[in-house]
Amino acid sequence: MFLQRFFNKGLAHSSYLLGATDTCAVIDPERHVDSYIQVARSMGMRITHVLETHLHADFISGHLELAEKTNAQIYVPKRAECQFDHIGVEEGYTFYLEQFKVQVLETPGHTPEHVSYVVTDTTRGTDPVCVFPGDTLFVGDVGRPDLFPGKSRQLALKLYESLYGRLLQLPDFCELYPAHGAGSLCGKAINAKAVSTIGYERCYNEMLQIKDREKFIRALTTNMPPPPPYFSRCSMSNRNGPTLLRNLSLPVGLNPTEFHERMQQPNTLILDVRHYGAFGGCHIPGSYNIDLEGKLATFAGWILPQHAEILLVTHNQSAVEEACMRLYRVGLDMIPAYLEAGIPAWAMAGYPLDDVRQLTPQKFCEMQTGGCEMAVIDVRMPHEYKKSHVPGALNIPVPELREYPGQLDPGMQVVLICSSGRRSSLGVSLLKRHGFKNIFNLAGGIAGYTVAGYKLVSIE
Repeated sequence: MFLQRFFNKGLAHSSYLLGATDTCAVIDPERHVDSYIQVARSMGMRITHVLETHLHADFISGHLELAEKTNAQIYVPKRAECQFDHIGVEEGYTFYLEQFKVQVLETPGHTPEHVSYVVTDTTRGTDPVCVFPGDTLFVGDVGRPDLFPGKSRQLALKLYESLYGRLLQLPDFCELYPAHGAGSLCGKAINAKAVSTIGYERCYNEMLQIKDREKFIRALTTNMPPPPPYFSRCSMSNRNGPTLLRNLSLPVGLNPTEFHERMQQPNTLILDVRHYGAFGGCHIPGSYNIDLEGKLATFAGWILPQHAEILLVTHNQSAVEEACMRLYRVGLDMIPAYLEAGIPAWAMAGYPLDDVRQLTPQKFCEMQTGGCEMAVIDVRMPHEYKKSHVPGALNIPVPELREYPGQLDPGMQVVLICSSGRRSSLGVSLLKRHGFKNIFNLAGGIAGYTVAGYKLVSIE
């Protein structure tokens, strides 16, 4: 058996290539599929199967890309009712990848149509060697059941049954290869360890220690982080069949005058993917700032209007290509242009610029202790804020800043804080779009603040 994991750090997404002698399968592929094809070719194998555990919500899948490029057959849950050529699978469906027997278990809960693929190496024995559970069971966590409004309790119950009635019936030594890792929004507290076994999770997965059905349902339907609104869009795209990448128009470089004209058109926005320090130094007024080195795909999918045309501002040409790739992963496909030669060319053309003052921890604390009247906003998620935060900070998660924050006055002095300075810079760009002018970003975020020797507080 040949098995290789592919990990997309920005989405915390794991996909896999399962190889026999001459043929192989790809499980839960991302939209950009060349890496799978290259590995298969290097091993002398043909990709013949594409296995989807469910309709992924946090990214656009690569099932159609692989089918077009390799003539592989797509296998998806029958209950997904997909609108493209595929084989619909359900409980008990079995097929072979040479010596490997692949059996389908229906494991709904994270989504209504979810399945898991159980693999047995028939040349070695009759017991399953591994399972690909998608987002039903993670290392240290289980899938969230609250992606469908009004159905969270129903799905949490199904998830309980899928775990205790299906997956935990597998042998303890059966290896577990989930579709997401730490940092994914598809779970509440996924462990950083990449893979596990059924037995280890049975003993040490915190959620699997909750044997009582009602307590399990309650744990998964209360205090969950909000699901991003783009999840439903990606899920629908994966059901209907995403647009093939070859059919997308690549962005063209525009000089400052052309760019200025284009940004005046309706339904356009400017996305600046430079580091928060560069954005703070100078940027085009009204720009969104989502750092290319951070979770660009997740936050762009979460924050940016779905049908807007995106005009990119980057620091070089390779960053344009990288930004497009990450935006395509979450279905943001309308990227017609970018600013050629970047902000330096814009500045030399005499067009307006804005800036954001970056505060050091020392300057921030000096302002706090010096009686400076200001609002301190921690834009991290509630569970991060509760664990530790700057004294006096108010928690408003950055996605909530898309709308005007009624508790804040645009005329007041505001300091935004996150873990590193990236999310808070996005928050700054959102508040600026709401008319806030006297606004600061804490450079280095909580990390820099604590290393500088300042204390945090927590909510017990």
